[in-house]
Amino acid sequence: MELRGNWRIRKASEDPETVYISEKFGVRSLHIGSDTVQSAMRIAAPNDLELSYTRSMMGFLLFNEKPKSVLMIGLGGGSVAKFIYHRMPWTTLRVIEISERVLTVARRYFGVPPDDERFEIILGDGAEFTSRPQVCADLMVVDGYDGDSHVEALASTAFYRDCHDRLNKGGMLVVNLWGGDREFHDTLKRIEAAFPHGTLCLPAEKPGNVIVFGFRGPTGKLTWDTLAERATGLEARYALGFTRFVEGLRKMNPHDEKYLFI
Repeated sequence: MELRGNWRIRKASEDPETVYISEKFGVRSLHIGSDTVQSAMRIAAPNDLELSYTRSMMGFLLFNEKPKSVLMIGLGGGSVAKFIYHRMPWTTLRVIEISERVLTVARRYFGVPPDDERFEIILGDGAEFTSRPQVCADLMVVDGYDGDSHVEALASTAFYRDCHDRLNKGGMLVVNLWGGDREFHDTLKRIEAAFPHGTLCLPAEKPGNVIVFGFRGPTGKLTWDTLAERATGLEARYALGFTRFVEGLRKMNPHDEKYLFI
């Protein structure tokens, strides 16, 4: 680890599994195998969501405000996991992380809490874990990128079908995708095929990432007025831009003046 003014960085090697961190202007970032920022934490506010795509992932609260159980595939720096753990005390959270290096760095440098009765991190293969019939959750959160691309095992038709089957009635899938990925449209089609009750796309506040929501069961008709009312309440509770999320849903999903169609 080397210090350079307001940077603190360990250079990546050619090993795609290299895990290192950098710091600039009070923000600590996680890198895995490349200079791409996988996760970021403002050191003065370690439990807030620094990156726009992580904030957009919380858009699921517009549709499922109080999931009791959350299963996350991929820990990264733990931003979303920490936010849910600290801000949603009614929720139990399990995280499946394949890399022991990532877990070590996340706990040492990003303030990921130790396991307790509400929080557990399991070292393992997320795709294999999701295939187990006994696994279930109200919400599944998948962030399956390594250095530069989507992890293939977390983008297959079989994986998304397993996600659907692991969800409890009324549950939701949340997936982070990169809109510029050449596999984006094919991956989206696989999610849509696995979730026949409907999907939605939410472009992140900063262009690039697209958050996809998949629904385990029918949602009924949702009016823009209903979503706006929910957004106002959620903004007051979490200080995130839920009103912007509602507007973002207009950009990539079928709708008319009154209804959002799922």
